[in-house]
Amino acid sequence: MNKDQAKGTVKEMTGKIQEQAGKLVGNKEQQAKGLHKQATGIAQKGLGDAKEMVKDVRNAAKPS
Repeated sequence: MNKDQAKGTVKEMTGKIQEQAGKLVGNKEQQAKGLHKQATGIAQKGLGDAKEMVKDVRNAAKPS
């Protein structure tokens, strides 16, 4: 797991918590911020996944 995958996962989880807290207290702004943070986390995690795939392909293409 690279740092983008880790940071993305953390952002996604904190976004879910923030969204649920907003729902609990009836604060639509906090819900929206939580959803935004989740989307940002998912995107960052996807970037990390892509980096890992590129690294794997590079390693597989290296001559033995």
